[in-house]
Amino acid sequence: MKISAKGRYGLAAMVYMTQYLAADCVTVSKISEDLGISKIYLEQVFALLKKAGLVTSIKGSSGGYQLSRPPEEITAFDILNAIEITLFEPAEAISSEKSSYINKALESLLWNDLDNMVKQFLGSVTLDKLSNEAVKNLVNNEYMYYI
Repeated sequence: MKISAKGRYGLAAMVYMTQYLAADCVTVSKISEDLGISKIYLEQVFALLKKAGLVTSIKGSSGGYQLSRPPEEITAFDILNAIEITLFEPAEAISSEKSSYINKALESLLWNDLDNMVKQFLGSVTLDKLSNEAVKNLVNNEYMYYI
């Protein structure tokens, strides 16, 4: 499965935002600077996340974005579904009438089950889980010694 840069950046930005739950909001500039992602690119990502209701925006000098729900209630599926518009569309059928019986077999035994498994897995991975894993990785990296 190929997730676009936009999808990967959206996931990373949302995980990053879980670290700022106590703050009022986080600016795109701050996320861009800390994660090394283009600000213009992130603005496009956040427009999609806002449209999907995953983040809310605060206007003003101390404005920015905040999660619209607790991280335990936002899944990787929610985020990718908002950003990767074509990722969860039904697979295109083979166009030939002669192969319709093969199409039906592929759809019933392969594509439908694969789609459901991917959706189920991504739906089980919450922002909270991703954030906890990121914190563990950060702590582990701090204890690495190089000789």
